[in-house]
Amino acid sequence: MSQQQSTTQRFDIGGMTVTKVIDTVETFSPRVLYVDKDRSAFDPHLDWLQPHFVDANKAMRLSIHSFIIETRHHRVLVDTCVGNHKQGSGFPQWNDRTDAGYLTDLAAAGYRPEDIDYVFCTHMHVDHTGWNTRLRDGRWVPTFPNARYLFNKREWAAWEHSDNPHDKATMTQNVVPIIEAGQVQWVDNNWAIDDQVELLPTPGHTPGHCSVRIAHRGASAVITGDMMIHPVQIAEPGWQQTADADKALAARTRLAFVDNHCDRDVMILGTHFHTPTGVYIVERGGARRVRLPDS
Repeated sequence: MSQQQSTTQRFDIGGMTVTKVIDTVETFSPRVLYVDKDRSAFDPHLDWLQPHFVDANKAMRLSIHSFIIETRHHRVLVDTCVGNHKQGSGFPQWNDRTDAGYLTDLAAAGYRPEDIDYVFCTHMHVDHTGWNTRLRDGRWVPTFPNARYLFNKREWAAWEHSDNPHDKATMTQNVVPIIEAGQVQWVDNNWAIDDQVELLPTPGHTPGHCSVRIAHRGASAVITGDMMIHPVQIAEPGWQQTADADKALAARTRLAFVDNHCDRDVMILGTHFHTPTGVYIVERGGARRVRLPDS
């Protein structure tokens, strides 16, 4: 397995290519993400969190990006980030965006929206569904016109009737237009394309949250979604995320995931991990941490 260091990264999983395309990169205080943590909570792990994942001021460096998986027969795009022209996200910097960078970088990586066969959202939060749609002539239309959008039935059931205004805005702008366009393929947690790409149920962050397992020629990787948002949770899976719908279940899911993937040759492709993004879970001195590829 290898990766290319650039704005757009490529990962080789047993000869199968996974490409990361960034929508936005931001820094956040840990108080935004975690229930009861401040910057000093990173101190025991700074030797491996810095400089990639935590900056000099101990703010979290987070990336919002998509992954495009090239299977034998299909191009699968996982998570569609924030998008443009959206309203009501709850994060002011994500409202009314007019940034052309995402589609430009997608094209630079060799993909037109028309080239994508499947779109899968690990869950239906605003920063994972935004480029599902784009505004055209005052209407929300599918960004990927030839794709089947794989919507998890349990995830949709959890959000369909939400009274939360931010959730309603996300459904109205990012999800419902896809259903109305007839481009949805409803799936459950057992969905897979051949033996190369399959869903991995990782509940807790949302009821229907699924990560994505990739396997080819003896190599494997997992796209995390928000099962873990920052690499510190490899060392601290019990840290509670403010946005986890079921915080206890989410913590159990993370702990089981870290236990199951520690010291194994499985690349962890963090959906919000800052570059280098693809890491391995290892144990050093009785504690878990990340190992960067080729280190």
